[in-house]
Amino acid sequence: MARFAKRVRSIEPSPTVRISDLIAESQGQGKKILSLAIGEPDFPTPAHIVEAAKKALDDGYTKYTAAPGIRELREAIAEKSQTENGIPAKPENVIVAPTKHTLFMTFMALLESGDEALIPDPGWVSYAPMVTLAGAKPVPIRAADEDGFVPSTETVGDAITPRTRLLVLNSPSNPAGSVYTRAQMRGLADLAADHDLTVVSDEIYEKILYEGEHVSPASADLAADHDLTVVSDEIYEKILYEGEHVSPASLEGMFDRTVTVNGFSKTYSMTGWRLGWLVAPTPMYQQIVKVQEHTITCATAFAQKAGVAALRGPTGPLKAMVDEFRARRDIVLRELKKIDRLATDRPSGAFYVFPRVEVGMDSASLAERILKEADVAVTPGSAFGEAGEGHLRLSYAASRETIVECIRRIADILKRI
Repeated sequence: MARFAKRVRSIEPSPTVRISDLIAESQGQGKKILSLAIGEPDFPTPAHIVEAAKKALDDGYTKYTAAPGIRELREAIAEKSQTENGIPAKPENVIVAPTKHTLFMTFMALLESGDEALIPDPGWVSYAPMVTLAGAKPVPIRAADEDGFVPSTETVGDAITPRTRLLVLNSPSNPAGSVYTRAQMRGLADLAADHDLTVVSDEIYEKILYEGEHVSPASADLAADHDLTVVSDEIYEKILYEGEHVSPASLEGMFDRTVTVNGFSKTYSMTGWRLGWLVAPTPMYQQIVKVQEHTITCATAFAQKAGVAALRGPTGPLKAMVDEFRARRDIVLRELKKIDRLATDRPSGAFYVFPRVEVGMDSASLAERILKEADVAVTPGSAFGEAGEGHLRLSYAASRETIVECIRRIADILKRI
């Protein structure tokens, strides 16, 4: 009989995959399922990106590349990190890989048996299993309703032990769409520095922000001190709507202790391309890239050419997508406000809303009932950690009409419970 590794037996199957399985089962019974459960943009990949991939294929770009990625893409990522995020990255700090894999590689390279990694609760479903697969212990840090779904320095500080090695941050966040303020990020960064922790910053939803003032990353004080003229490339200015995105690696003293993870899936509607990157200081880079070399070797060659086109091409499709997400967010909030037994924070980023539902039923059972009785798929809050219980995650990566109809059906179910 086959034997299975304890590290695999100790983790549960993905709860979001469970929802997908239930959807497939219902569809197999002839039901038409409307979904607010999918965590991917419902827009096509912009045409200029697709054309770049086609050209790469026509040009025979189908072989192995260097393990960290093609030079052209690493240069584009480093340039983007510097100008948009204020991260002092060089191409030699960049590894190109599927974004999910960059996180896995980071945990494998930086954690070992007995170590602890602090992860937000609620937080993305794969953080904890990845930490466990690396042989370490995931420690959930409550970042729930009362904290605006941002981990407080007090809560994080209380959880730090001599075994703590990593602090995982995610802004804008999945599942709640919360965005860390500069003060919050600075406080968490200072805490990491005080306790000699490495920060793993998941910035996959970076560009999907709503309403607010554009803040240029350039330092006016530094320019004045050295009598420099500032040329600020603010081509993405109008894509930022609420608050500002703050990369912890851009903060003073933080680059050398931060791994920044990002990618193309959400920003450019490229989920199926499996393309992203990480930026790490040289000592971490040198260890993480070994995991790349001995697992996937390199990212898909022609997809990397498409990545260059995404970063250096027109921004119109991105702006249109974010504008539509903003409009949908407002529709979701308007419709949810009509339901008495439900309350929600106003998300500042990503494309999720995470309402609390008071029905005297656990969130997994409620999500299954909504699916079976209303033919609407949502994700139970418990999928994202203990602090997510009592919530549902609704993705507004769906048409406006679908959103309105789904929420109407959910309201009908809640009235009957």
